[in-house]
Amino acid sequence: MTSFQNYIIFSIYIALILSTTVAPNITFSEHFAKLRPTTSKKMTRLHFYFHDIVSGKNPTAKIIIRPKNSFGMTAMIDDPLTVDTKPGSTVVGRAQGLYALASQHEPALLMAMNFVFTYGKYNGSALSIMGRNLVVDAVREMPVIGGMGLFRYARGYALASTVRYNPKTGDAVVQYNVTVMHG
Repeated sequence: MTSFQNYIIFSIYIALILSTTVAPNITFSEHFAKLRPTTSKKMTRLHFYFHDIVSGKNPTAKIIIRPKNSFGMTAMIDDPLTVDTKPGSTVVGRAQGLYALASQHEPALLMAMNFVFTYGKYNGSALSIMGRNLVVDAVREMPVIGGMGLFRYARGYALASTVRYNPKTGDAVVQYNVTVMHG
């Protein structure tokens, strides 16, 4: 009888241990609850120039889809980001991604790109931008949807304004003022 009681007590003990260690999602949820990001956020403002070069021997933007009526035109980019409007000025990073003409009625681009920084304090960090760019507006606002490195948990906005555009070549220089909150 004693061994039967010991068996029952031991079985209950094992059942209790297993029920607390293999309960679905409890450990998973508690684990992430303990790893919440800090609530102290930093604000960073960045200012640089985006050089979109479509022409010449070394373009930084390559049109990969060119429909007859322009709608749907898509370009892949690896554009330099510089401290000045001059092409030879200090490069602080690259805009890597794509843009596509996403409107049939106006020159509105869908921008999906990463600003990958290669200079100074932000070297190795990046910001992700995805939004609408109505290129005829003097100032366009696009959301910053994320980041990495020093910009982990980034949220904010990028204001773009065209400094120079050559309609014959398609080359452009665009000023960016970016404001982000990050962890």
